[in-house]
Amino acid sequence: MNPQITKMSPQIAPISQTVREDQTLDLSSGRRERSNACGTATSTTSHPRKLRPNLRPKVRRGLPAFRSLVFLICVIRVICGFGRVRAAEDQPPTLPIGAQAPDFCLPGIDGKTHCLKDYGSSQVLVLIFTCNHCPTAQLYETRIKKLVDDYRNRGVAFVAIEPNNPNAVRLDELGYTDVSDSFEEMKVRAEFRHFNFPYLYDGDTQKVARAYGPSATPHLFILDSERKLRYEGRVDNNPREQFVTRRDAREALDALLAGKPVTVPKTPAVGCSTKWMYKEASRLEAIAKLESQPVKVKTAVAEDLKGLRKNPTGKLLLVDFWATWCQPCLQEFPEFETMYRMYGHRPFDLVTVSVNYPDEKAGVLKALERQHATTTNLLFGSTDIYALMAAFDPDWNAAVPYTMLIGPKGEVLYKRQGPVDPLEVRRLIVANLPDDDYVGHQAYWRQAVYGKSNQPEGTRSESEK
Repeated sequence: MNPQITKMSPQIAPISQTVREDQTLDLSSGRRERSNACGTATSTTSHPRKLRPNLRPKVRRGLPAFRSLVFLICVIRVICGFGRVRAAEDQPPTLPIGAQAPDFCLPGIDGKTHCLKDYGSSQVLVLIFTCNHCPTAQLYETRIKKLVDDYRNRGVAFVAIEPNNPNAVRLDELGYTDVSDSFEEMKVRAEFRHFNFPYLYDGDTQKVARAYGPSATPHLFILDSERKLRYEGRVDNNPREQFVTRRDAREALDALLAGKPVTVPKTPAVGCSTKWMYKEASRLEAIAKLESQPVKVKTAVAEDLKGLRKNPTGKLLLVDFWATWCQPCLQEFPEFETMYRMYGHRPFDLVTVSVNYPDEKAGVLKALERQHATTTNLLFGSTDIYALMAAFDPDWNAAVPYTMLIGPKGEVLYKRQGPVDPLEVRRLIVANLPDDDYVGHQAYWRQAVYGKSNQPEGTRSESEK
């Protein structure tokens, strides 16, 4: 297993996650605070100590209605107040043009702490709020590296900041990536894509992100020699590079280096929204929904396995052969379930096949339930297990775990006998998923994985590593 991925974010981890009690305290605490405020307000309401005798019955009869009205007003205030707080959390204001750059000191993937003052010798400083998981940010990686190469010797410093809290990224938001947005995964991405700039982490506190207010990733903030903001927004005017007609960041840099004002100081930045901490509730809700789904297993005969090998799904298909008595199988099983939750909303499917005997079905089902395996789960339907294995792959020597990634036309893209490297498998998946809804994304990953945009059909096995 790749040593770089031993510490992953909660998304790239076993699926069976639980909700801690303290994960709901902020919300309930806020509600208690507001209800106490309302309670204090109602307690100040007073009535004359002496009422005329003929008025007391009317007042007593009116008190329940009055209290209900006060309670309703408090509820409305709580709801409206909470709405205003959540709206502010949704997107803090973006730093205005001309503002002094907020200070920062953040950890970098190089093991050093990087502060704003460290770049004081540079005439211009470019802060790039970006991340790992966003497909738009991925497509801009090459352009950003080119920007750094073209301007680093002209007095311009570049610093990338990852603003997302990894706990706030849902699994289904990782359908276009191999890693999430944790600090350790930033190191993995930077090494894989050969980043030529400092990459800093702000995900734990998001203090710097809230001070600058990036609306999406990537979002650039260009600061002049006095560290005043002179440009904020996109890199250029189209995520698809072949359609770019205006290179806004370059124009801003050229103007500042020439001592001229930036003609267009503010542009919109398209990309993935910043994953603020409060969005963790949505992630936990999604996990709970997944884990509430039923887990099923059905037996498969030789003809079923032959058909499985041909891949009738029309999708990218990952097949995992395992057994309840195989410890390496059980150790890597959560990785496959995580992949299914990451890529399952795209043309991807996962089928698990237990090589246990049919009369061990109850034990197989319990093991699957512990893993919350809501995928298609098969169990050998005959005691002639060698014939069933040969029906799927005649070259398989029968040892488990055994994994195969099959293309939509039945082509073998990867097979491995023994434990897999999850990072390698995820990269192969995203490199072979079609451009179903994000044209250009497959080419990015094919270039990164295979070294070219189109990989000929064929088998990738452990011998090719």
